[in-house]
Amino acid sequence: MRIRHTIAAVAIAAAALTACSSTTDQADTKPKATSSPAPAKAAGLTAKAAAAQLADATGVTDLGNPSDNTSGCASGSEWDCTQLITTDTVSIYEYKSPAVAAHWVKAMKKTGDWRQVGRFALAWTARDQDLTSDDRRAELVTALKKATASEA
Repeated sequence: MRIRHTIAAVAIAAAALTACSSTTDQADTKPKATSSPAPAKAAGLTAKAAAAQLADATGVTDLGNPSDNTSGCASGSEWDCTQLITTDTVSIYEYKSPAVAAHWVKAMKKTGDWRQVGRFALAWTARDQDLTSDDRRAELVTALKKATASEA
């Protein structure tokens, strides 16, 4: 008996929801512009995890005062970074795709040293990052290439 009541309650709730969703106002009759959804965030390594892996690969505990500055990434556009970790050594920008990372590296090279590794960009334009040697920068790029090799 209890199952019949439960089934009846579910049927009534479904009918009520259907009735609510089928009512329209005059303003709702115009077709709405649809926007294509932003591509899903790529699975795998994040900028935060990359910072930890780069520190480990270069034999240090961390890259110097890591800060999550993702709030500096504008939200909503497919051209925005999805995560930004800034350290005393390097800034690690994570993008949704290699094409977006390439776009930003190309655009930002005039402001300083930016290098692309897949969907990431490494930049030396903040804090004391100008003190990071060319050898260390190359080492970080190589380490990130190894860390992201499985994503390719």
